[in-house]
Amino acid sequence: MEKENLKEKKKMKINFKILAIVLIGILCIAITPVTFQNDTYYTIKIGELIKTTGIDMIDHFSWHEGLSYTYPHWLYDLLTYVVYEIFNFRGVYILTCILSVTLGISIYLVNSKLTKSNAISFIVTIGVLYMIQDYIAARAQLVTFILFIWEIYLIEKFIESKKKRYAIGLFAISLLIANLHVAVWPFLFVLFLPYIGEYFISIISDIVMYQKLQIFFKKCKIKRLEKKQNNQERLKKLKQELIEIQDKNLKVKIKRDKEIENPYKIKIVKQNNVKWIILVMVICLLAGLITPLGDTPYTYLYKTMQGNTTQNISEHLPMTLANNTDVICMILIFLAIMTFTKTKIRLSDLFMLGGLCYLMLCTRRQVSMFSLICSVILVRLVINLIEIYDKPWLQKFEEVFKNLVVCITLTVLIILLSYDTIKPKLDDEYVNTKSYPVYACDYILENIDLENARFFNEYNYGSYMIYRGIPVFIDSRADLYAPEFSGNKDKDVFSDFINTSGISTFYEDTFEKYDITHVICLKKSKINLIITKTKDKKYKLLYSDDNFVVYERIKE
Repeated sequence: MEKENLKEKKKMKINFKILAIVLIGILCIAITPVTFQNDTYYTIKIGELIKTTGIDMIDHFSWHEGLSYTYPHWLYDLLTYVVYEIFNFRGVYILTCILSVTLGISIYLVNSKLTKSNAISFIVTIGVLYMIQDYIAARAQLVTFILFIWEIYLIEKFIESKKKRYAIGLFAISLLIANLHVAVWPFLFVLFLPYIGEYFISIISDIVMYQKLQIFFKKCKIKRLEKKQNNQERLKKLKQELIEIQDKNLKVKIKRDKEIENPYKIKIVKQNNVKWIILVMVICLLAGLITPLGDTPYTYLYKTMQGNTTQNISEHLPMTLANNTDVICMILIFLAIMTFTKTKIRLSDLFMLGGLCYLMLCTRRQVSMFSLICSVILVRLVINLIEIYDKPWLQKFEEVFKNLVVCITLTVLIILLSYDTIKPKLDDEYVNTKSYPVYACDYILENIDLENARFFNEYNYGSYMIYRGIPVFIDSRADLYAPEFSGNKDKDVFSDFINTSGISTFYEDTFEKYDITHVICLKKSKINLIITKTKDKKYKLLYSDDNFVVYERIKE
């Protein structure tokens, strides 16, 4: 009878896990945008180039001559193009949906496997998907999100068991990220640091608490005196001092073992397998050599930090908490649990939480990584909170989610939430004609000789012009146009664009510098407003629609 009950409970548990995966998949499809971001368009074109001619580390899509290009996500570009070539934009959208679903399921599975709680993991996963929905897009970052959450799983399982398969998995992730999205490859190693930090602190605390250095020096002195055999009184005294220290250490150990079992707030545990994870991290560093990009994995971040691109792109700018209520709520949840309850937190988790919070405040795009990685920490804290105050309640809570009525209610709620999310997108198109110059590009391709044209365009839609085969002044591959990457130390195209579009530099001076023949810009852009207001005769209007204008620049 008991065996049958156990089988039934196990079956119900599996059923809930399947239901959770299905519901998460539905929500992930709902939050996946239909309309593509600007990066998707150049991704397709670069993938086509790689398939046709390979990787030559040179840019082929701007009209600036001799720019060096690092192909930072060459493998993702190639795979995306292969899908696009077979299935067109619909295929890219379906691929993005599949990756989105994979991410959602990965967050749930990693949390449930590491914390052994299906219900709480499901709730937290839904919250994480809400937080990162703006980062779900047909971009390489979507793949790396999946890899990063599994990295956490592999690190923790390796530390727990030291099984080789987890180390191999970590190396595979390093190799994939180095080829799929080299810009975030250094972040792979950041995620190792909290575990290593806890390990070194535990070693240092052992040395200090147990006076290991003092014992070591005393033993050395005893050995020297034993060899000389000329100061027995001194030798006897040292041996007595050594015994006293060892006795004292025994008492300290007993007391410390009790504190480790029930610490006040922070759990510091010496995980001996961490020394092997350090070796694994070093081996993962070698994955940067297994790419067609040369030394790019090792130099990309340094070059990026040297330039000014991160200071002028919105997602790289520091976060303003007042404008991010959801982030404030997320931080307050962590603070409330750790401050006002008896919940304990692992030192490695505290390091991870604090480090990712700092990165998130430094650059707003790290909201995604904070939400993703700290989901595991949040589930652990919630479980610890419940176990401290009412351990049987955790089991009851898990059982509630296996109830048929609760499962049906949950299904209805997720379906309604998903419908509400996807409803505004039902009429969306893959290319937003308000954001991208679809009709203006049609005009350009039909009426302008591209071999003799030099277009000045704006940052956000340059990638779409590349997709249409029109050479550009700039596009959203920001690093390409900075001297740190381009190889052209005499021209900083990115800075010139920023200054010109913001009218801190007179546009005519920039156009003269680069010998611009045509201008395409949004009707609401500052440049167009000035040209229109001043009726500048140097600019002949060739094309105009509701959103974009095309000018020919008349040279004197």
